[in-house]
Amino acid sequence: MRIAIDAFGGDNAPLEILKGAVLAKQYGEQLVLVGSEQEIRNCAQENGVDLSGIEIMDAKTVMDMHDEARAVLKAKADSSMSVGLRAVAAGEADAFVTAGPTGAALMGATMIVRRIKGVKRPALCVVIPSAKKPYLLIDCGANAECRPEMLNQFAVMGSVYMEKVMGYENPRVGLANNGAEDSKGTELQVEAYKLLKANDQINFIGNAEGRDVPSGDYDVIVADGFTGNIILKLTEGLASALMSMLKEVFYQSTISKLAAAVLKPGLRGFKNKMDYTKYGGAPIIGLQKPVVKAHGSSNAEAIKNAVRQAIDWSRSGVTEALAEKLGRQTDAEE
Repeated sequence: MRIAIDAFGGDNAPLEILKGAVLAKQYGEQLVLVGSEQEIRNCAQENGVDLSGIEIMDAKTVMDMHDEARAVLKAKADSSMSVGLRAVAAGEADAFVTAGPTGAALMGATMIVRRIKGVKRPALCVVIPSAKKPYLLIDCGANAECRPEMLNQFAVMGSVYMEKVMGYENPRVGLANNGAEDSKGTELQVEAYKLLKANDQINFIGNAEGRDVPSGDYDVIVADGFTGNIILKLTEGLASALMSMLKEVFYQSTISKLAAAVLKPGLRGFKNKMDYTKYGGAPIIGLQKPVVKAHGSSNAEAIKNAVRQAIDWSRSGVTEALAEKLGRQTDAEE
């Protein structure tokens, strides 16, 4: 299996990407760094990073956060992101990992790698820790405006991913909403609720209010991209704020510092449990090949985990299962 990695995507590129690729060699798959070969080799040499066993696919330019998303198709067709996506589309790589600009990654993945037949819109999803076990949030930013049938597809895509990649049996699906009753929400949520309830391909258990999302009672949370992105960013911010507040409490006095020393192993475990980056990046699901969008601020560990996620996804049979399920769903709608 060949996994292409955008060596120049993200705030910490290329050094953290190179270090992450080295860590990911433990998975035993062929890794391909995409980007300026000269700059990659210079960076590796200057920082003592051993790239032995890792291929390099040369690309002349970089997709910058200030570039328009559509530049990945033509103006920046020679960028590390575009070259990596084209390698996947051509069968020269089995999956692609990038921490580059989200908009460009979404447009490039959709137009270059292309959608599975029957998929209305690819969705961005992310696995997030909860009080009990991780859940999948879909969509979390790709589609700010949605139709009810799109949310219905997101539910199927999220369920298949959690079943095939994360090993969840009959994943419980909830619709992000402002109340538990089936009449709650805007027209979008009300109509989507009806479709989800009638969908025999998923285990829909009802609306999920904001306070229920992190409870662990749902395995898949379905939302339009606008709502999902707010849930995601609020979760990230709240986790960070809680850790900061705990740190302040434990450093207030000598006694609290002693208590912190005693509780340090447990606190470290809690911090690790809340670290969503250990599950990898955000899959752009609904495509013909796996594309993982890592966080822009990803460090080496996060890149390693994103590579592992791409490998697990490639092996899982998600694409084939989605093609079969969504093909049947599309036929039923017609």
